[in-house]
Amino acid sequence: MTATFEWIDTDSGFADVCKEAADAPLYAVDTEFHRERTYYPHLALLQLKWEDTTVLVDPLVVDMAPLADLLASDALPLLHAADQDLEVFRRVCGVLPGRMFDTQIVANFAGFSTPSLAALVERIVGIRLPKGDRMTDWTRRPLTDGQRTYAAADVAHLVAIRDHLIAELEPTGRLKWAEDECRSSLARATSPNDPATAWWRIKEARQCRGTARAIAQELAAWREARAQQTDVPLRFVLPDLAVAGIAQAAPATLQQLNAVRGLSGRGLRGDVAQEILEAVARGKQLPPEKLRQPPTDDLEREQRPAAALAAAWVAQLAKYERIDATMLATRADLTAFLSGSPDARLRHGWRAELVGKPLAKLVAGEAALVFDGNGGLLLEERSGVPLADRL
Repeated sequence: MTATFEWIDTDSGFADVCKEAADAPLYAVDTEFHRERTYYPHLALLQLKWEDTTVLVDPLVVDMAPLADLLASDALPLLHAADQDLEVFRRVCGVLPGRMFDTQIVANFAGFSTPSLAALVERIVGIRLPKGDRMTDWTRRPLTDGQRTYAAADVAHLVAIRDHLIAELEPTGRLKWAEDECRSSLARATSPNDPATAWWRIKEARQCRGTARAIAQELAAWREARAQQTDVPLRFVLPDLAVAGIAQAAPATLQQLNAVRGLSGRGLRGDVAQEILEAVARGKQLPPEKLRQPPTDDLEREQRPAAALAAAWVAQLAKYERIDATMLATRADLTAFLSGSPDARLRHGWRAELVGKPLAKLVAGEAALVFDGNGGLLLEERSGVPLADRL
């Protein structure tokens, strides 16, 4: 069946749409945007569906302010892989929903492994979504019929997917876990990025030590701020390799700066070069207590065997529980837990019961990890009797 939808390209039409959707118990929402050459995502299309109505909104000509009222309403928004959509909402109207149902997150608790929307629709609804060009230009007007059909399909089946997932998870008690995870995802989107931790996302910078780490922190924070001010991608301001190279070289002059590996022959001049040198100087003078250490640094040597055992058990537990292993516990989660961090995710909520408490027994020597005879692993109470004593 071909989906029918309405094209909205007037302010009054969009205001009416938002009021109608806000009166519904729930609505499906998706966005199409571009950010290949910008820091911020630039909204090019908004898709909405509630009850039997589907609309495509043209944000290139429509004032998006009424979207704030819809997001703030009691209606529940349904999204798939919502992280970037939430960033778009914050950018275009300054508001995030108070709650949400992210079908990708929830599906992880029903045996799907971080599924795409197309995969969920095919497995749950039995329909193949129309294929679209991943490189399509959503800012082009008029959009083709194929583009519009493809965009409308992104919200056409979210209600059916939600109903299926709820029916599967509610009897097992996992629906609450999934809803908690949706709330956590929304909370992360609500919290602004801390420029002082921007360097954590640069692999080469995390390998720095001593003063180089402090320089990396100050330089990455400067890069983040400049990218925001000029609305260009971080790599256009300074590549990751250049951030790490400058941190290691700690240049004090323009000549030293331009000799740093990673600048790809680009000559830095004017305010950019001066601001980089100032960031380097700040890093050199940064007090040790002001350095924001990444929470996932390597464990102490004696804890590494425990991390390996824990990772093996989590992988087995994920198979048994039919939950994606990265949803249960990432390496960063295991490291934070084994390091004793009180903020470790494995110490809170559903993860504490399912993963944290059993893992604490394993680390304390109260439990043992054994083969179950079928190629799997089993965590069981430890006997305390060495095998040699039984022979």
